[in-house]
Amino acid sequence: MTKEPPYHGTGPGSIAPDGSAVDVYAMLKPDGEPELIHGAVPAGARVLELGAGAGRITHALLALGHEVVAVDDSPEMLRHVKGARTVVSPIQDLALPEVFDVVLLMSYVIDVADDELRAAFLRSCRRHVAEDGCVILQRQPPEWYDAVAPSVRVNGQGLRIEMTDLQRPGPGLLGATMRYTLGERTWTHYYLSKRLDDDFLEDALNAAGLTIAGFLTPDRRWVRAIPA
Repeated sequence: MTKEPPYHGTGPGSIAPDGSAVDVYAMLKPDGEPELIHGAVPAGARVLELGAGAGRITHALLALGHEVVAVDDSPEMLRHVKGARTVVSPIQDLALPEVFDVVLLMSYVIDVADDELRAAFLRSCRRHVAEDGCVILQRQPPEWYDAVAPSVRVNGQGLRIEMTDLQRPGPGLLGATMRYTLGERTWTHYYLSKRLDDDFLEDALNAAGLTIAGFLTPDRRWVRAIPA
């Protein structure tokens, strides 16, 4: 039996290894994330942004006075990043000879269904965070997996964003297809994610040498972790 890949994408232009369409991510704008992060870290913090994509958050953090190193495994994505040092690398393989005040792992990357890959992501976070620094993770709150339903919205750039074809292939797992439409262009992105309850996430962090130090939002979507 063929194993369903954890993600894949279709559509015009370049598609990143995780299935994300470069043209789509290049047009997306921040939605309060940079200000949230800025308020939770020291002024002028050195930030390592893992999975930076086309710089949606990078550029805003630079404008807020932070030094940012943007990492992504898609060189096509990173060509859109201006003003930051960029590194083309899978998150799990990154081994920079330096540490940072803040390591960011956003966009629900931590929710990947593959436990071994998630563990490798967290080990990379630990390798690159200073002993007095922090790791900020963005996950879907556990309760989201109970309530999620197909949805449609149109963002400020006129991009129609649909979540469709929801599947539950196993305990705690959710498969879904995101469909993006702008004019005559359409992109799809299938992904498979895993519900991370607080205790499960704490155990995963502990295994990587980290521990939960708090949450940035009441819904526990944004997690702050520190070296254990």
